[in-house]
Amino acid sequence: MATILGQNGKVKVSDNAIAEVKSFSIEETADTIDTTVMGSQYKEFRAGKTSWSGSIEAYWDETDTTGQLVFKIGTEVNLELYPDSDEVGKTKYSGVAYITGITKQVAQDGVGEISFNFQGSGALTRGTVPTP
Repeated sequence: MATILGQNGKVKVSDNAIAEVKSFSIEETADTIDTTVMGSQYKEFRAGKTSWSGSIEAYWDETDTTGQLVFKIGTEVNLELYPDSDEVGKTKYSGVAYITGITKQVAQDGVGEISFNFQGSGALTRGTVPTP
């Protein structure tokens, strides 16, 4: 069984790796359209339009000028999400997304953390990392 090793994952924005990433998530959803007609006891549905969104969790790094500091509310970014490294042949998800939320958290007994929420615009492409 081929399992994903999260420790090898990466997130890039416009080909630049985001520093200090702890985790990321991608959610793909489809709307449903009610096609039930009169006289039916059970509702019937069809799949509608699809969308994707997600979040990135990281340790807060204000020196990451080509990564974390690129994310600003409302900013359009070209995201690349690698579940198991960016080595040739590994799975890669990519698409255009808008940054919809940023949360910063600092605890007196911990390391500063930051999370970025994003909403995809258009298709989320699943492919493999090509040979350079």
